[in-house]
Amino acid sequence: MNRTATVLLTALAPVSWGTTYAVTTEFLPADRPLFTGLMRALPAGLVLLALARVLPRGLWWGKAAVLGALNIGAFFPLLFLSAYRLPGGMAAVVGSVGPLFVVGLSAVLLGQRPTTRSVLTGVVAAFGVSLVVLKAAGALDPVGVLAALASAASMSTGTVLTKRWGRPDGVGPLALTAWQLTAGGLFIAPLAFLVEGAPPALDGRAIGGYLYLALANTAVAYWLWFRGIGRLTATQVTFLGPLSPLTAAVVGWAALGQTLTPLQLAGMALAFGATVAGQLRQRPPAAPGQSFSSTEKNARKDSMDLTGAALRR
Repeated sequence: MNRTATVLLTALAPVSWGTTYAVTTEFLPADRPLFTGLMRALPAGLVLLALARVLPRGLWWGKAAVLGALNIGAFFPLLFLSAYRLPGGMAAVVGSVGPLFVVGLSAVLLGQRPTTRSVLTGVVAAFGVSLVVLKAAGALDPVGVLAALASAASMSTGTVLTKRWGRPDGVGPLALTAWQLTAGGLFIAPLAFLVEGAPPALDGRAIGGYLYLALANTAVAYWLWFRGIGRLTATQVTFLGPLSPLTAAVVGWAALGQTLTPLQLAGMALAFGATVAGQLRQRPPAAPGQSFSSTEKNARKDSMDLTGAALRR
């Protein structure tokens, strides 16, 4: 599969995540963020685990737990907490600094030196998202801001570590996704019951909403996301993130009767342009004296092969 097709398939993940807000507000019980996070992660992880029929071995038990906690277990509750405590789309604005986190972490953990273009593109993406989702409101809640920053940092760290560690020999992205969703769901489960109590009563709409979130929005979307991380650079993958709030804005306009102003349309153009620019890459030089494990060498080789004919920065 060529690189353009890989980018497009990976982009389906944040596009799917952009529908989460509408599904949550229109179909699911109110004020149950931890239970919703649990229902997104654990059933999806168990379904994929049954399909993959592969369990971690050796050090990968610990690695899967770490990645599951960062990408799912910590990310979901922090994301919902920020959404509940911050006004309007401020949570999405603060979370859109994720590409900048990844640029910095990639320099430390992957030896990929940040470029002026990648930093500038990250700033433009965050600014474009802010024009789309930010609304006038009162004073910001510091806990909400910290939660939004922590959620972006958690997902960004998980993305970079997923790229650094690769996958065990003979293990595909389906199994890796299953491990992380299951570990993340098990991380959320005790928090959900301790903080929110017993599960709420569910009607048909809620059951349908949770089925959508668990299957399409989580199982399929995260499989595409982690598959993309294995074939693209961490920076390229995270620059697809702004597609999520942009999709949320479009869904709100098309399905919920919300309006889009000219300023919001300009912000969408900026954020989408930054997303496209984030896919144009150059081969990053290795840091002096840097060494790579066999898994990392294979990952770098695969990435270079995939981008041999791609545009360079």
